[in-house]
Amino acid sequence: MSSIFPKGDNIGGGIWKAKSSNSLPMYYKDKPNYNAAKSGKAATYVKGLVVALVIYFLYSFGFGGISGPSFGGGDTWAKAQKEVRSAMLDSWHTYEKFGWGYDIYHPIRQQGENMGPKPLGWIIVDSLDTLILMDAKEEVARARKWIKEVLDYRFDYNVNVFETTIRMMGGLLSAFHFTEDDAYLDKAVDLANALDGSFNSKTGIPYSSVNLESGEGIKNHADQGASSTAEVATLQLEFKYLASLTGEVLYWQRVEKVMQALEGNKPEQGLVPIYVDPDTGKFQGNLIRLGSRGDSYYEYLLKQYLQTNQQEPIYRDMYRESVRGVKKNLLRRSYPNNLAFIGELENGIGKHLSPKMDHLVCFYGGLLALGATNGLTYEEAKKLPDWTAEKEEDFQLGADLTYTCYRMYADVETGLSPEIVVFNEDKTQHKDFHIKPADRHNLQRPETVESLFILYRLTGDEKYRKYGYEIFQNFIKYTKVVNKDGDIAFTSLRDVTVIPPKTKDNMESFWYAETLKYLYLLFDDTNLLPLDKYVFNTEAHPFPRFNLNDILKTGWRRKIEEKKEPTLQEPQIKIDKQNPPEAQPVDKSVEKAAAEVIKQNPKVAKEENIEENKQKMNDIIKQNPDIVAAKVEAKVEPVKEKKDTEKDSKPEVN
Repeated sequence: MSSIFPKGDNIGGGIWKAKSSNSLPMYYKDKPNYNAAKSGKAATYVKGLVVALVIYFLYSFGFGGISGPSFGGGDTWAKAQKEVRSAMLDSWHTYEKFGWGYDIYHPIRQQGENMGPKPLGWIIVDSLDTLILMDAKEEVARARKWIKEVLDYRFDYNVNVFETTIRMMGGLLSAFHFTEDDAYLDKAVDLANALDGSFNSKTGIPYSSVNLESGEGIKNHADQGASSTAEVATLQLEFKYLASLTGEVLYWQRVEKVMQALEGNKPEQGLVPIYVDPDTGKFQGNLIRLGSRGDSYYEYLLKQYLQTNQQEPIYRDMYRESVRGVKKNLLRRSYPNNLAFIGELENGIGKHLSPKMDHLVCFYGGLLALGATNGLTYEEAKKLPDWTAEKEEDFQLGADLTYTCYRMYADVETGLSPEIVVFNEDKTQHKDFHIKPADRHNLQRPETVESLFILYRLTGDEKYRKYGYEIFQNFIKYTKVVNKDGDIAFTSLRDVTVIPPKTKDNMESFWYAETLKYLYLLFDDTNLLPLDKYVFNTEAHPFPRFNLNDILKTGWRRKIEEKKEPTLQEPQIKIDKQNPPEAQPVDKSVEKAAAEVIKQNPKVAKEENIEENKQKMNDIIKQNPDIVAAKVEAKVEPVKEKKDTEKDSKPEVN
């Protein structure tokens, strides 16, 4: 396998160079200048006050709407992309200075800590491919050195199988793809082997945790020992890609067996409860949602189909069923602005729908659009013969949901989304959603900018970039932390409904791994990582698509549901119902053709000169394609004298 970037060359053609501190936009890096001289001139203050008032009124009354960065010229989005890169590298340098190697970082206290007795590389490994994509060579070199010399996954500590797979294995595999550096692949293999014991349940569905040293799978201590449905169904991209790189079929079989076990439950309308018992394989409870513990089950149905170049239709079919189930059972519209949202079924299908929606659900807009086009642009996909009204509906719904998620930012005081909102369906109320006190925090999640990135790539519509830039500006404005020495970091928030917002003093690794990466790609003009060539895991680690082979292939079939009436499969090619295609004429049987020949030439049926007559009959059939389409070698038996009871019988022809 070859890297997508030529060795020795800068990623993206060597476009980006590290910015100096002084080159950052003022609104981003507005560090306090402790040595600034005081002018003391009244004119300066007056001018500043006038300018401030003008800006205030323009902003407050929304003149011009959302316009994106006001750089002018054709390099607008290139400059926005550089701003994202600067935000990444400035805060990364602060992490290197105060928290290097630690799994958890507190940007306000400027302290780090590990989750266990030794580091897992939670931040370094998860952020590595973002640094690679941004062509941060020196930072990547320091991270590689730490991974090679310090990181060791064999120690006595229980880890969550899902989180460790998507962040650590995903980050290592993506880094290997971009660099072809075996140091990353070796660590990924070592980690996969340490996680393998989690699959040793009676059904093959993994336990929620595993001990890295002993390899013993550990049941969930809560939820009656059940595993999360999303977590057990969000390991497949990583283990399958590792299998394709190493040729080790066991990795493939481990995660494929999970999908077979889950599908064996025959979930109603493709919608799954959020818990599953790893020992029985049965779903537990009735709660159905696309938020936590449910989300990435649906995401990986589509992405498994795309990962193997659309060669495993079993996952496409499961995905399509789930989308129909979502649209029928979970989709609603808010009042007064008719915003599309995905609710929750707390007691299963047919029961009351809660209008609560996690920010996590905001991945679904991009997923629907991606599922409609399979990574091609919208215009390219619409020209294909398999484009259907259903795909058009899915794509438009994806755009509607993405707009809803943008409004979850724009309609909040800080311009940043809370963790959860509750949508309004009451026509006496005048706001589309409200936020409960416990849900006002913001963890710098990526799902909305992920969907904005996908919708922009598929449509080319600049509004998605403008929405993304507005969100980025508000992250800069309200989550940036600057210490007395000018070191920059970013923090989560406790409450986005007040200004200034209350800080949380925590930075999740997905701020680097996902949020800033998707923003960087949103503003990219080079089509870096084309969506018809790559698939992103749920932690935004990109993997190249690959083909099945004699060893790595779909090893199971869907279970037939006995109680369900068979239905016709949706046609893959559009049919004009006004002018349906005509069927080809059916060839006549040999017997019927011979009978018609005899009727037209009765002499051939006489007993005398049998051999001669057989030849004549064959010649006649050959010369009459309207009687029979295929070449016929006829054999005619002598006609016996008929009895009175046989007068109406036809001659026997073999």
